[in-house]
Amino acid sequence: MKTSVVYLTKRFPRLSETFILDEIIGLEDAGVPLRLYAIADPREDLVQPDVARVASPVTYLRAPGGARDRVRVATATVVAHARLLARDPRRYLGIVVYIARERRHLSTLTNFAQAGRLTLLVEADGARHVHAAFAHGPASVAHFVHLLSDLPYSFSAHAKDIYVSSPDLLARKIRDASFVLTCSSSAHDAMTEVAGTDAAKVLLAPHGVNTERFAPTPTPRERDDANLRVLAVGRLVPKKGYPVLFEAIGQLVAQGRNVTCTVVGAGPERDELERLASRLGIAQHLRLLGALATTAVVALYHEADVFVQASVVMANGDRDGIPNSLLEAMASGVAVVASDVAGIPEVITTASGLLVAPGDPAALAEALGRLHDEPELRARLGAAARRHMIDSFDRRSCTQAIASLFEPTSSVTGRAQGRGRT
Repeated sequence: MKTSVVYLTKRFPRLSETFILDEIIGLEDAGVPLRLYAIADPREDLVQPDVARVASPVTYLRAPGGARDRVRVATATVVAHARLLARDPRRYLGIVVYIARERRHLSTLTNFAQAGRLTLLVEADGARHVHAAFAHGPASVAHFVHLLSDLPYSFSAHAKDIYVSSPDLLARKIRDASFVLTCSSSAHDAMTEVAGTDAAKVLLAPHGVNTERFAPTPTPRERDDANLRVLAVGRLVPKKGYPVLFEAIGQLVAQGRNVTCTVVGAGPERDELERLASRLGIAQHLRLLGALATTAVVALYHEADVFVQASVVMANGDRDGIPNSLLEAMASGVAVVASDVAGIPEVITTASGLLVAPGDPAALAEALGRLHDEPELRARLGAAARRHMIDSFDRRSCTQAIASLFEPTSSVTGRAQGRGRT
């Protein structure tokens, strides 16, 4: 039996992190023997059906149940650290000194505690490599596993986990990692700037999209060119820019255009967004559907005339990378309008969508108005978007490109897809 590659994420499975689920399935399909660990179980009511396709069981580092589970996990953690200290006191105490000098944060202590238990678990698995799915908490845990055991490790960096992390901590993680994956050129640029002389370890590796699942419907519905059906998919959080979208819809309605907007996603902003819709007088033009499974979202892509990604950059630097739903819409042959921010312009060419300034409702309304009035443009953009996804962002090709990185003899070359930054 092949020794395993440990894949560590923060929470699994999460409905909003389909790119993590897709990557896991893709790596397993490519023959990488994964062993899944997650810091916590999100315990969400809705789970993507594809979770059943994951071959590996999942082990949670945080106690999933009540007091008895917490005592069991705490005891196992203490025992693990005692064993690691006894096994190599100099190594262990060196890490403790490093934490005391440079990482005196509660989150660091939590990550170190979890890493001790994980170290013994992955050694028992016969693991050859640890890969963390995010640059913040999961990468910190994996980094400590590396420091405690010398087991090679790597991590992926996406968006928020880059921009709200301490640059000096990111630099240390990159220095000790075998390689680092970034899903967009903007993320790649941010990470290489932090990495300094270790920049060659940072690789561009787009997530890609399942172009077989997300595809135009074989029986297109009859279109009503007098009514523009707008769709947005994503968590109801500030960086998604939903207030900008709502204001743009309000402007279109005020112009007398017939437009409806469907939003898929759950999150803390729902109540505020409902109040905003009421204030703007667009409540009757709006559907907030909450979180949905993939099968339902696929059907909505088939119904939509336009997909909107109104992302903005937050004051703390948080922003989108390349939203998965944007790739899904493009693969489905839907015309897209999106903010010219972060990794989004790397996906949308002049032939495959419309870019607008972030945070500008008037610019967004103008683009949507144009697509309302020009159905032939919508069709042309949607077809071009579909071709672009097949040519450059097919999930199977993207996953195959990184699978070899987990082989013991692999070497880092600076690019994960046979191409450099775009």
